[in-house]
Amino acid sequence: MSAGKRLPGTPDPMQRWSGLNGITIAGDRWGDPQGPLVILQHGGGQTRHAWKSAGEALGSAGYFAVAFDARGHGDSDWAPDGVYGQDIMVEDLRCVIRALGDKRPVLVGASMGGGTSLVAVGEDRVDATALVLVDIAPQIEPEGVQKIQAFMGLKPEGFDSLEEVAIAIGSYQPHRKPPKDLAGLAKNVRLAENGKYRWHWDPRFMTLRREMDKRAQRLEACARNLNLPTLLVRGGLSDVLSEDGARAFQVLCPHTEYVNITGAGHMVAGDRNDIFGAAVIEFLARNVPVDGAPRKPAHPINPHHEGPAGDLIDVP
Repeated sequence: MSAGKRLPGTPDPMQRWSGLNGITIAGDRWGDPQGPLVILQHGGGQTRHAWKSAGEALGSAGYFAVAFDARGHGDSDWAPDGVYGQDIMVEDLRCVIRALGDKRPVLVGASMGGGTSLVAVGEDRVDATALVLVDIAPQIEPEGVQKIQAFMGLKPEGFDSLEEVAIAIGSYQPHRKPPKDLAGLAKNVRLAENGKYRWHWDPRFMTLRREMDKRAQRLEACARNLNLPTLLVRGGLSDVLSEDGARAFQVLCPHTEYVNITGAGHMVAGDRNDIFGAAVIEFLARNVPVDGAPRKPAHPINPHHEGPAGDLIDVP
């Protein structure tokens, strides 16, 4: 089952793996497989394409970067039973790690993918070398989450054109420049049998019951259990992770390093690709160096550098 046909120009996955119960997980990879493994997990409603620029930068820096579509998203299979939850996502992650040779990975996760990463490490289900959380923490803003969910619930019957898709995205992300070429939206939608353009994800993902209080308690316990190098990255314009939420995470996990990227919203990697990639590589150069020798960065991070637009949409 899928949302429809892939549009021309949609990039094919570089690789596929088997997730939990044999579900197919589609992914991309960059860099030397002998380098330290960095696994990039996107947010809800996004795809592996959200990490393309960051993955290329990591690969160029000597890391082996892997990004994959979560089940029910992009080119990965939809769950036959329509069930999507954190524990299932963690098991898919474990399957991908095993398929990659059981190397200890760095986990980089945005929003939903960050929650998966935090649970995987905090509950000792994945032995990681470092953790990077992107605009996600146990304490998030309900209004921001509701705004995302409302956007994702728009036009369940589909859009009449890519122009209509672009207008919907622009209304949700007014801080981004409208795309000059609508062909770039092809990877985010599918063409249904009735000629409508529908989002790539399984609509049953939106029916997932999210008990925010229990979720926060679970993530808080995971945060307290972290004993590996940890970086929290917040978008300065985010309405999902506030400064208070970031500070609360630092109390739970005092050794956390923190970067607030000016001019970025909740989709940090997409809004400020270059500065995000620089921040992660600088952190990894000190904590999981390619050559095994920690080092200081050669150049300071410029928090005002503008990067190209990336993927869209994200739900915790």
